[in-house]
Amino acid sequence: MKHTTDSLRKKWLAFWEARGHKVIPSASVIPDNDPTALFHNSGMHPLVPYLMGEVHPGGTRLVNAQKCIRTGDIEEVGDATHLTFFEMLGNWSLGDYDKFDQIKWSFEFLTKELQLPLEKLAVSVFAGDSDAPRDKDAASEWEKCGIPQNRIAYLGKKDNWWAKGDVGPCGPDSEMFYWTGEGSAPENFQKTAGNPLWVEIWNDVFMEYHRDKEGKLHVLPQKNIDTGMGLERTVAVLNGLKSVYQTDAFASILQKVSEISGKKEVATNPLADTEDGNSARIIADHLRASCVMLGDGIIPSNTDQGYILRRLIRRAIRHGRKLGVEELFCNILAKTIIDKLSSAYPELKKNESVILDELHREEMQFLKTLEKGEKEFEKMLCHPERSEGSLKTITGDQAFNLYETYGFPLEMTVELAAEKNLKVDIDGFYKAQELHQQKSRAGSEAKFAGGLGDRSEESVKLHTATHLLHAALRKVLGPHVEQRGSNITPERLRFDFSHEEKMTPEQIAEVEKLVNEAIASDHPVSWVETTVEEAKKAGAIGLFEHKYGDKVKMYSMGDFSREICGGPHVEHTGLLKSFKIKKEEASSRGVRRIKAVVGA
Repeated sequence: MKHTTDSLRKKWLAFWEARGHKVIPSASVIPDNDPTALFHNSGMHPLVPYLMGEVHPGGTRLVNAQKCIRTGDIEEVGDATHLTFFEMLGNWSLGDYDKFDQIKWSFEFLTKELQLPLEKLAVSVFAGDSDAPRDKDAASEWEKCGIPQNRIAYLGKKDNWWAKGDVGPCGPDSEMFYWTGEGSAPENFQKTAGNPLWVEIWNDVFMEYHRDKEGKLHVLPQKNIDTGMGLERTVAVLNGLKSVYQTDAFASILQKVSEISGKKEVATNPLADTEDGNSARIIADHLRASCVMLGDGIIPSNTDQGYILRRLIRRAIRHGRKLGVEELFCNILAKTIIDKLSSAYPELKKNESVILDELHREEMQFLKTLEKGEKEFEKMLCHPERSEGSLKTITGDQAFNLYETYGFPLEMTVELAAEKNLKVDIDGFYKAQELHQQKSRAGSEAKFAGGLGDRSEESVKLHTATHLLHAALRKVLGPHVEQRGSNITPERLRFDFSHEEKMTPEQIAEVEKLVNEAIASDHPVSWVETTVEEAKKAGAIGLFEHKYGDKVKMYSMGDFSREICGGPHVEHTGLLKSFKIKKEEASSRGVRRIKAVVGA
């Protein structure tokens, strides 16, 4: 294989580092204080505060490989293209260099570092409309670099415009394409840009404008550049492969699936259009994503990130059974996955024992769940009213309830029904599933609609309050308390933390008292730039420490709280006025959750 994921990742980081960029570690897949997303789903996402004007400790030129999770297409995983976990290569200019430098370097990386033939490359730029001008500068720069004019397509907002949303930063982008078809690439890219054999491999975003509430565009005082190159997808394209599952990212995992299942084809033919092939790809993807999520501190549960994790693990186990694997197998594959990814993401090796323990526990628990599903199936047959007065057919709703509530696969319901000379309303099952997915998508779209997080005055106050709450919890409950997640809206904060037992009313009251005393003391909120080690020596709390680079921001609130964080915060604690805990409850095993508000 000419290109591997490891070699492309190393080339990328070295190329931009040689051009003055600071290599920063991947952030955790868990967003910090962003209520709009369950996971980081792009390389830009963790850098939002700095794209909005916060000073990054690494400077104004940054580069990294970011772990990303996308969950909108879980049901599609198993085909040639969809992945739940993937790596995004990105470089950024925070008000530093302009689009001309970015385009020059992009061309240099493609043609010199990757040695892609010019005749197989094409680019698109923003065509312009009544809202914003045609991006002639980008087109001109590409042409100066060597891209022929007929290989530059002008496309509209749908293809070549990036925006945070209806309000906020936005601007034109320029996408780079590689011809994957046999023979010569079409001469005119403007006319053939929609041909699927032209595969996008990279995108340069030029954040030049801000759209106000009235819909008007204003030139940003700090113009940023954000880029993204999907690692696995690009390696597949560069090697002339049809699928990410044919790359080295999955080779060792699929080989291990082959060994434990006895199905040789799933390794020798990663794109086998068979039930076995589909199951093998699902197992490989889902356990790969699960290991990454577990490595970042997510624990299987019935809510939020933990629910997605549990769903992925259980789906992998179900497909293991479809392959005929009866024994426990998740840990066998997890070790292979950790070995493959830990050189780039050392937190996986560091947290290996936790990953293996949680997978083992979840696999054991789900096998019991499957037994419950079988018992529920038998109960259903004993009660005619549950089958709408008939024992001849299992309704679609009943079959879907077994699937959704007990994780009971449709094919197992069909198999058990056949043994009882019963039929299953399969069409009804898929209708019930589609209705459920529509509701889930609606919720997901609402959840993921933002992406840059809310930075209103109230949200900033609540974010500041999480620092005081964290410090107070450690004082009352002990130093074992660590943040496990945070979700902030303008109305309230939600704070998850490590603690085994339900808090007593006295403990809750004491935490409230300490936070309110810190607010009444009106501590100044200040920050200094330092190293992680120096911050630790100063007593600062560092969460998800692997995401930090050499330099970090350490925020202090008097002597009460000291924490590594990116911001934003109020200038002094008195602005919070008051603090009230509204609810304390379990979040997942070993994790408690507090919901609280601050004064108006």
